[in-house]
Amino acid sequence: MAWIRLKNGNAVVYGYRHILKYSTMPIRKVLIANRGEIACRVMRTAKKMGIQSVAVYSDADARAMHVELADEAYHIGPAASQDSYLCQEKILKVAGLAGCQAIHPGYGFLSENAEFAEECQKSGVIFIGPPASAIRDMGIKSTSKAIMAAAGVPIIEGYHGEDQSLEKLHHEAERIGFPLMIKAVRGGGGKGMRIARNAGEFKSQLESAQRESLKAFGDQAVLLEKFVEEPRHVEVQIFGDQHGNCVHLFERDCSVQRRHQKIIEEAPAPGLSSELRSELGRAAVRAAQAVGYVGAGTVEFILDCRTHAFHFMEMNTRLQVEHPITEMVTGTDLVQWQLQVASGEPLPLKQEDIQVHGHSFEARIYAESPRRGFLPGAGPLVYLDTPPAQVDVRIETGVVQGDEVSVYYDPMIAKLVVWGENRAAALLKLQANLAEYNVVGLDTNVDFLMDLSKNEDFGAGKVHTGFIEQHQSELFPERPVENYQVAQAVLALILNEQLQTVTEAMKSADPFSPFALGKGVRFNHWLVRSLTLTYGEQAIPVEITYLGEDQYSLDIRGTKLSVMGSLLKTKDGKLQKLKCIADGVIHYCKVAIDSGNIHLFNRAGSWTLSMPETRFDTKTSDASSSAGAATVPMPGVVDKVFVTAGQKVVSGDPLLVVIAMKMEHVIRAPRDARIDKVLCQAGDNVPKNSTLVTFCEDR
Repeated sequence: MAWIRLKNGNAVVYGYRHILKYSTMPIRKVLIANRGEIACRVMRTAKKMGIQSVAVYSDADARAMHVELADEAYHIGPAASQDSYLCQEKILKVAGLAGCQAIHPGYGFLSENAEFAEECQKSGVIFIGPPASAIRDMGIKSTSKAIMAAAGVPIIEGYHGEDQSLEKLHHEAERIGFPLMIKAVRGGGGKGMRIARNAGEFKSQLESAQRESLKAFGDQAVLLEKFVEEPRHVEVQIFGDQHGNCVHLFERDCSVQRRHQKIIEEAPAPGLSSELRSELGRAAVRAAQAVGYVGAGTVEFILDCRTHAFHFMEMNTRLQVEHPITEMVTGTDLVQWQLQVASGEPLPLKQEDIQVHGHSFEARIYAESPRRGFLPGAGPLVYLDTPPAQVDVRIETGVVQGDEVSVYYDPMIAKLVVWGENRAAALLKLQANLAEYNVVGLDTNVDFLMDLSKNEDFGAGKVHTGFIEQHQSELFPERPVENYQVAQAVLALILNEQLQTVTEAMKSADPFSPFALGKGVRFNHWLVRSLTLTYGEQAIPVEITYLGEDQYSLDIRGTKLSVMGSLLKTKDGKLQKLKCIADGVIHYCKVAIDSGNIHLFNRAGSWTLSMPETRFDTKTSDASSSAGAATVPMPGVVDKVFVTAGQKVVSGDPLLVVIAMKMEHVIRAPRDARIDKVLCQAGDNVPKNSTLVTFCEDR
């Protein structure tokens, strides 16, 4: 519990294990110490409230959306976050120069840094977040579990001790039993987290978790927990103010994850009784009160699918990525609450006034390759077409077409948030809007999210953290390309060629000639043409016969189709809308032709076919062999190199570690061999598919 008294116009709050002084200063200008979609999100609410916003940006973000949305923006250093967004001194200096009363840390970066919260207080700047003591207590998982146990919040069996020797950790692992979870003590976002399913892999998984934890948090200490085989990840949004009030805004289910990171969330959690929902809410409030919590926070629980018993997992002392779904079902603006509470105002609502209406989903759209183990990616957003934002559809993003997803930061492109009167209605809306989220230029997980949202068990709410692994074959179905889709691709090529012909003719013709009006241009100097498209590894030969009147006969894999249609720009001019009439059946899709590829988008997903390098000439494949080398499947930074020239390795041996999108990826030997050359060193930036190690035969 916490209580207050007033002293010289300021609230002095007495709580569990700490005494802190809060200012009642009104916030007129706020610095957002973050980037991307969360910076944009905070700025929009600040503008609604009449509060000026100040952005900071790195070299990589000079033209970013959050810079454009801000009232002022200050450069703070190179692209690497440790030299920019994590540099406390630079951010506090900007806050002083800009005359900001407060700093909103967003999530990630400095949002859960107790030292930064303290430095803000020393500088006379309001840190929009909880007291540093709460961040510190909840940021160290072993400490947080001890506090929760004392507060009567259920915790899971494990080891949270200070002795971090291999012998002690191995002994405790044997005592707890396998499988078990290894977690970075200061972890978050799935970093520094590994599962050891047996004693044989414990040491390697422990070392991997420690390396990633040290890189991400500067601390390699871990804790061990009993692994629940079919757990659900259910979290409760809580909010406290400086006057001792604390409420919960009900729960979210974040069970469906990959790489221990959330990929789709929903509120409320499906299948919970009203009694269990209330019990979770009360436990979360007790957890918050135990540390005198102020501001927005989330108490995360592991919920056993079979017994519905729940245990405290961790507390996130910040606004969560998935907070919009809570806003959608409760009709609140949690960023507005943050700014009001930080200014000294009481919570806008009491517990009995907070109700849930309807259902909401959030799908995180990432630059990644789900069929390659969800490898993160980077690159340009050559085309970006999204569904229109509406009251019940939110597009939370920090990028626009032409921007680049940088290797230096998280690969999330956007959050697609939808609301419906019930879960079924919200799910249908999610599926429809995912189909309208079209990206060209890099791999994304949009098709995977569509397949996931249509899964029968997901539709029934039968979710748990191992859902993707359990439904692997269903979530990664074969995606054959149908003849009508090949026809769409060919027709798009023909019509696009015609548009280019008109453009070229109009540029070169006399303004008074028929060409200037698009008249007299002869598009088809041919009767029969052949080309070969490729789809994955499949070559698809097509013979095209011009029938006149803009109609064509296509022979595709021995099947003939009579085809005609039209190609129009979409309203925003980002993609083209294709109407294809094949044997009398009308098919619609959006299409983009870029970098040797034809991208088709429809309600079922997306398909990419490769086209000839020159118009209607067969493209030769330039496949390269990696049998004699180890390559990196995604862009990143080399963190560690384990091998040297002349060293013998066997298949599966670790060669080096690459950090990409804040995650550790171990590159292993593909076969038994001897190292010929090591072509990189720690600290090198390496592009996707670059060769890092070459091999020679072991003799």
